[in-house]
Amino acid sequence: MSTTISDTGIETAAEAEATATFADRIMAATLGWFDLMSVHLGSQLGWYAELSRADGLTADELAVRTQTDTRYAREWLEQQAASGILRADADEDSATRRFRLASGVAEVLLDRGSQSYLEPLARMAAASGAQIDALLGAYRAGGGVSWEQLGRHAREAQADMNRPWFDELPALFAGIERLDAVLRGPDARIADLGFGGGWSSIALAKAYPELRVVGLDIDEASVEAARLNAAEAGVADRVEFLLCDAALVAEYGHFDAVFAFECLHDMPHPVEVLAAARAAVADDGMVVIMDEATEERFAANASELERLLYGFSLFVCLPDGRSHTPSAGTGTVMRPSTLRAYARSAGWSDIRVLVPEFGLWRFYEIV
Repeated sequence: MSTTISDTGIETAAEAEATATFADRIMAATLGWFDLMSVHLGSQLGWYAELSRADGLTADELAVRTQTDTRYAREWLEQQAASGILRADADEDSATRRFRLASGVAEVLLDRGSQSYLEPLARMAAASGAQIDALLGAYRAGGGVSWEQLGRHAREAQADMNRPWFDELPALFAGIERLDAVLRGPDARIADLGFGGGWSSIALAKAYPELRVVGLDIDEASVEAARLNAAEAGVADRVEFLLCDAALVAEYGHFDAVFAFECLHDMPHPVEVLAAARAAVADDGMVVIMDEATEERFAANASELERLLYGFSLFVCLPDGRSHTPSAGTGTVMRPSTLRAYARSAGWSDIRVLVPEFGLWRFYEIV
């Protein structure tokens, strides 16, 4: 006797399997969110840093050293060990159990000079989560949520996350003959639009001793932080950071190169900025845009990078861009076709890829 499964039965079984798979995905995402937020707690309270200095600490020792609460410290330590971020001794007594960083954790969460430094992702997620009511309001009625609203954690996370990569700009540019020649030119002068923490300007000024940099950014707190960073780096005599809209760059004279590092997609008026760069750059100069290395076109079930970019766009970049009126509303996922359209609207002919992949980013020359 044979048994057949009706079409309805097959569909029901497939739907049940799909439901279970998606439920597992949501559970995994929830665990990931808890890990990310616990990373933010541990980072801000100095717990990871203190653990890195000792060969194992109890909850009481960690709390005393960091002037924090013992009961919370113990719960956090146990959660971190349960998640594999920390290692715990087999001691049954919770009061004497000692915890230490698991292998690989220190570089990712504490080494600000490493390209594997990802602690800023937790800070950025926490900052955007704190603005969820404002984000919901923007999604319902339009408008946006600015960098100023996102606050210190978002601002500092962005600067810290980009810094290890910006430190590598001189080595990258040394391999691009024409660009290197521009930066080495006598009395070379460049503009750095939307400089954030100022690390791109500082890295280039340190690598090219004759170079002078003028940075423009509209976030006052970023300007203040960048000026301090330049002073500490010893380049404040050649790097000037201004509180100014990037679209006014041409008012500060001619430049041998104009750069926009990982910021054009945030700007409410990218066409105006590119037009201003065209007016500001010397005839034999260069306009270089570093922006996200998106796919050429949209596709469902995309890569992890594409999903990451959409996440940033939903919670940070698109709301920030739309916090100004009027706004192009570009968002993080600025595809090459979008940049090309902006460039042509600004009076340029086209774009050319200078570096196809640099971490999460791609470099374009506007031509």
